[in-house]
Amino acid sequence: MPMRLENYCSPEEWEKIQEFSKDKETPFLVVDLEVIRQKYQELTTCFPIAKVFYALKANPGAPVVNLLRELGSNFDIASIFELNRVLECGVEPDRISYGNTIKKAAHIKYAYDKGVRLFATDSKADLQNIAEQAPGSKIFVRILVEGGETAEWPLSRKFGCHPDMAIDLLVQAKNLGLVPYGISFHVGSQQKDIAVWDAALSKVKYMFDWMKFEEDVSLKMINMGGGFPANYISEVNPIQIYAEEILRYLHDDHGDDLPEIILEPGRSLVGESGVLVSEVVLISRKSRTDLNRWVYLDVGLFQGLIETLGEAIKYPIYTPKMDERVQEGTVVLAGPTCDSADIMYENSHYQLPLNLAVGDRLYWLTTGAYTNSYSSVEFNGFPPLTTYYLE
Repeated sequence: MPMRLENYCSPEEWEKIQEFSKDKETPFLVVDLEVIRQKYQELTTCFPIAKVFYALKANPGAPVVNLLRELGSNFDIASIFELNRVLECGVEPDRISYGNTIKKAAHIKYAYDKGVRLFATDSKADLQNIAEQAPGSKIFVRILVEGGETAEWPLSRKFGCHPDMAIDLLVQAKNLGLVPYGISFHVGSQQKDIAVWDAALSKVKYMFDWMKFEEDVSLKMINMGGGFPANYISEVNPIQIYAEEILRYLHDDHGDDLPEIILEPGRSLVGESGVLVSEVVLISRKSRTDLNRWVYLDVGLFQGLIETLGEAIKYPIYTPKMDERVQEGTVVLAGPTCDSADIMYENSHYQLPLNLAVGDRLYWLTTGAYTNSYSSVEFNGFPPLTTYYLE
């Protein structure tokens, strides 16, 4: 699979990263905040009707939070620890949504006491906890939707409930003194099939109508979650195409009287801002006639590359030796730990130069999302992935 550096970053961006990285010990992640700024502006231009709630789990770095706060973003948090991070960065609580449907009652109370008034739910037990610990709050119910087959990182089964159950929860919320505010869904991360939003929004429209005409409850908001892709190896449509189609779906369902629309982007905002810099530790073959080289690196699943699990996310990988136009061969890429699961790509047939050597650097592109936040604390004694943020 050919890798062209210019498809992933401009010469100016690459020069900035190279200059910053040359004396740093690997592995580490470099995040270019200017790329995030550009991605946020692009998204809000394409979706002028929507409120952006950045999914903090994608990259919780304080410089990222500060930048997005200044740009006007809201924030989707999944725990009180993420809540503390955004509050410490000066984010007002009315710009925060507690989007995790799995949360302790004590944590609901903590968020409520801090001023959070918007909560996601998908079960009776969680709804009861919200009613008791966060009285009068707005709630939105997450429903199950299709999309797992076309998303590179599916988010099905664990979260959400059947639309019929969601209607029951919205009615119950009203009876419990909460505000039944809206409906949410997530079509899966790195979703390549735009049509899955159409199917999901059709379910939402049915629920809006049912609540209005059968329960006398006017829902106000649709939370469409995330799912917009970053630029990895697989070809994807630009965000402009996603926006045109999704806005058409919305207007087909609701006319010009659109409800409040919320987006929860993570990967699409910060993914392309990151370059993970690693070093070749060892190169070997498993037999004298083995056609595949095993390339062992100082970074692996447990240092931030967990999304390579099952070879789901295929990162573009670059080494300067590719510019020499030398012959390439198939490699298996593996991390430094003593866990046999620490193999990134064994079946994807990545190609790297035959003159690749121990000590060479490999650059993992589009690694700004779900790398430093997934990095383990101390497996095999390896420290968490060091992250640098460039203005």
